[in-house]
Amino acid sequence: MDETWNSSDKFNREAAQWDENKGRRALAHAVAEAIIAAAKPHNGMLALEFGCGTGLITMEIAPHAGTVLAVDTSSAMLAVLDEKIRTSGVTSIVTTSIDISSQQFTDSHELSFDLIYSSMTLHHISDTAAFLNQLSTLLAPGGMIAIADLDREDGLFHDDPLEKLYHGFERSELAAMIEAAGLQKTTFETAYIFDKQNREGKITAYPVFLVTAQKPVS
Repeated sequence: MDETWNSSDKFNREAAQWDENKGRRALAHAVAEAIIAAAKPHNGMLALEFGCGTGLITMEIAPHAGTVLAVDTSSAMLAVLDEKIRTSGVTSIVTTSIDISSQQFTDSHELSFDLIYSSMTLHHISDTAAFLNQLSTLLAPGGMIAIADLDREDGLFHDDPLEKLYHGFERSELAAMIEAAGLQKTTFETAYIFDKQNREGKITAYPVFLVTAQKPVS
């Protein structure tokens, strides 16, 4: 992942206060509930969250799944999650600080995942189509992706105008990329509407979708 697109330094600086944002916590809870309803995780499932941050979603998914690999490029974010794991006594989460889009990750993980999920991470990845292709190779037959992100927005959602990222996604365009990656049964739902004060100081409604798709069994 190009560092100009995803600065781990930025997220390292914000990690300690990350969970204090009520809107962020509400979004994570809504997305976690939507993922659980769509994917129906169970104790035999191997799951992966990319861009897990402080684990707001994984801490809700883990009690339903078998093992969850929580991956992020920010060591400070993972430190917060590690402390949550320690104090909660959860034993099913494994954290790893690595860039999931790198060849290093692909080469070091021979496991196939039954569920790969994320929230508000895809818009930080520069080559969406190539990344979706990579996710498809990491899925077990019948496995599912469940990705939450912004619908196409006005470009004012993020506070830093110089930050390189996508301003959300058109659902039809993203669906075409998902299907080109060999996944099927693509479904979108609106998981949450984020009422946020944007960069111009206006409270604006930003819909967040959850898209799911599955890898064919054969």
